[in-house]
Amino acid sequence: AARHRREGAEEGKMDAKSASQSVEEPLDLIRLSLDERIFVKCRGGRVLRGQLHAYDQHLNMVLGKVSETITTVEVDEETLEENVKTEKRTVELLFVRGDTVVLVSPPLRTV
Repeated sequence: AARHRREGAEEGKMDAKSASQSVEEPLDLIRLSLDERIFVKCRGGRVLRGQLHAYDQHLNMVLGKVSETITTVEVDEETLEENVKTEKRTVELLFVRGDTVVLVSPPLRTV
């Protein structure tokens, strides 16, 4: 796939460091988050926070030192009352399949 360049890069206005840290395509944001802690929201009420070790174009990811929170809502059939349950666990290394990913948030960066 062809990569698009920003006008400034084509004119040679960007130095090597700013070019390597620029976001031109969606996966560039993920690339800049390698080896940093990220927030990942998945289907099924799963929320992950962990260090991004690897990813691919399908958003399959390998996360380390992961904190996982699973939130489920059960409805009592008699009273129709909702019961929200939260489970937490810590995992040293986790493979996340890309088709379960809903949202990826990189770490906060100061300018």
